[in-house]
Amino acid sequence: MPKASVKRSIECKKEQLIDLVLDIEKYPQFVPFCLNSKIYEKKEKGGLLFIIADLTIGKGPFKDTYKSDVQYNKKEDSIYVTNLDGPLKHLENKWYFKEEKNVTEVSFDVDFELKNHFLNIIMTKSFQFGLSKIADAFQKRADELFNKT
Repeated sequence: MPKASVKRSIECKKEQLIDLVLDIEKYPQFVPFCLNSKIYEKKEKGGLLFIIADLTIGKGPFKDTYKSDVQYNKKEDSIYVTNLDGPLKHLENKWYFKEEKNVTEVSFDVDFELKNHFLNIIMTKSFQFGLSKIADAFQKRADELFNKT
């Protein structure tokens, strides 16, 4: 299964970055390979926010949509995502946020497996690179939104 982690320090408040990550419907505007997104359900219960959403990911003739369960834990400043449906056999991704002096350190860990064995092998080879590009996109978007000069 492809696994990768990335950590970045981004100049913004923790709440701003968390809001950016939870604004799933805007992903097609800045996340590489994200062609479409849709939120089906969003509800709060206690210190948790639950979101059910679709992401359509692709490049060229290849594209697929997967449904995910997103849980934001306000007390732990973490977001946990698992797959519900689509081309993924398994998905687990975790976001952790920690702010110090107006700089937020974000850690992003992804572990997934595609149902298609051949594509799984291809993704394993290039996944860390792809994850770095996605992290770059979030960092650039945060700079554009929160550090306007």
